[in-house]
Amino acid sequence: MSEEKSLEEKKKEAAAKAKAAALAKLEAKKKMEAKASESIEETTPAETPVGDDAKELAKKKAAAAAKAKAAALAKQKAKEQAESEAESTEPTDDAKELAKKKAAAAAKAKAAALAKQKAKEQVGSEAESTEPTDDAKELAKKKAAAAAKAKAAALAKQKRDTGEAPATETDGEDAKAKAIAAAKAKAAAAAKAKAAALAKQQRDGGATGAAGEADTASPDLQDEKAKAVAAAKAKAKAAAAAKAKVAAAAKAKGTSGSTAAAESDTPSPPSTNQKYLDKYVKVINDNLGENTLEDAYINPLSKDVPTLVAKPENYYKVASFLRYNEQLTFEFLSEMHGTDFETHMEIYNHLYSYKNKQSVALKVKIDRENPVIPSIQPIWEGANWPERETYDLLGIQFTGHPNLTRIMMPDDWVGYPLRKDYEPYDVEV
Repeated sequence: MSEEKSLEEKKKEAAAKAKAAALAKLEAKKKMEAKASESIEETTPAETPVGDDAKELAKKKAAAAAKAKAAALAKQKAKEQAESEAESTEPTDDAKELAKKKAAAAAKAKAAALAKQKAKEQVGSEAESTEPTDDAKELAKKKAAAAAKAKAAALAKQKRDTGEAPATETDGEDAKAKAIAAAKAKAAAAAKAKAAALAKQQRDGGATGAAGEADTASPDLQDEKAKAVAAAKAKAKAAAAAKAKVAAAAKAKGTSGSTAAAESDTPSPPSTNQKYLDKYVKVINDNLGENTLEDAYINPLSKDVPTLVAKPENYYKVASFLRYNEQLTFEFLSEMHGTDFETHMEIYNHLYSYKNKQSVALKVKIDRENPVIPSIQPIWEGANWPERETYDLLGIQFTGHPNLTRIMMPDDWVGYPLRKDYEPYDVEV
């Protein structure tokens, strides 16, 4: 029995060994096939057919390899990112310096704001302190009372010193009452004056504002103003014409003038400058014609200077001849001015010749209603400003002048102050 069991056991053991060997053989075969399939897939995976298990295994391996590679790459990126962030978060020296500057600027601005606020509070407190308080008013009253008392005492002492009867207590009280009443009256007068000044200031401001609004808002008022200006000009012109007419009538009767002096019954002795005058007249007549001059005489009122009166149409020609003629050569214009004779305007020029050491006066008479004459500025540069002055004050027009504008009066000034009929123009009066 035991031999049969041992045999049976031997059979089982043999069968198990055989089965294990078969299994090992099968495993070995599978491994060989898998290895072969792997090698085949590495060389020609598409062309070499493999089994389903091998393909599945290969796919799993490839997926695992790809996953592992992706994980490695992700890990590496995370590491690099962490390193870069760590580097970026570390403050550099420049960043530290900039942060320090910002902090300093913020502190400075804060300190300035605090100082400004303190100054404002201080100004407000000072302004409040300057306002008179009740205590200050009371103190002022006490001071006024003390001053009045001292004054009363001084008056009493003065009376005693002068032998007058000493002041009684009643007199002192009366004096004190009078002083207080005077102080009150003085304060009331000051308050009244202040109120009157404020009222006047308000009235002036209101009037000015109203006038400004009228100027800008009412064209009718502007028209009225323009009409008033035109009327004033017309009035001044009429007055000038009337005066000129009266003056012409008086002159017609013959009482003054250079020609009247020459026709007097008692002729004066000839001037030492007569020979120079004769010379000038002869040279001019020989070169420019007999009718070039309107008059020629010795002026006893001006140091017997030889005086030539040119006709208006020959004025510039005579002036140029006096300047450039070799026998005359009056190269210096020492004086020039204009005069309103009411019947006419007159230009006076005093010339001097350094070559001959002689003087001559050149005059020209101009129509008063149309005072226009050529400028001699091109001949003598020194006539520039005197002609402007003559134009400014008398209204004489100098044609050819390079800059004939007012020299003393404003450009919009109405009238010419040196005219005999000049009346100050002011539409507001």
